[in-house]
Amino acid sequence: MEVPFALLIGIFFAAAVYLMLSKFLVRILLGVAILGNAVNLLLFTTGRIVREVPPIIPAGADHQVAVTANPLPQALILTAIVISFSFFAFLLVLSYRAFQDLGTDNANEMRVAEPATDPAPPTGY
Repeated sequence: MEVPFALLIGIFFAAAVYLMLSKFLVRILLGVAILGNAVNLLLFTTGRIVREVPPIIPAGADHQVAVTANPLPQALILTAIVISFSFFAFLLVLSYRAFQDLGTDNANEMRVAEPATDPAPPTGY
């Protein structure tokens, strides 16, 4: 049951790394979005895919009376969703402003601090 999820997670991570190594900002943004989904799926899979009852202790009991689900992966996934969405939104606004100011989404053409007309820096001392 968990082997297909492991393969899917590997494909997601590989696709995310491939897209984030691109020189275009739109591909980098898609890579960040896929990376966030890969992390969420990884956390979901590490929590084991089983059907268990919710972790609720009945009234009058001191401990759980049956096997219950682990609530920690669920809390981690919720936190990861919030973090990945906010990071994606920040990068989206940052890339949009960079596109507005520079007129391109190519990272190689965004080198304002290193104009092509300047001579190359010295290679030795």
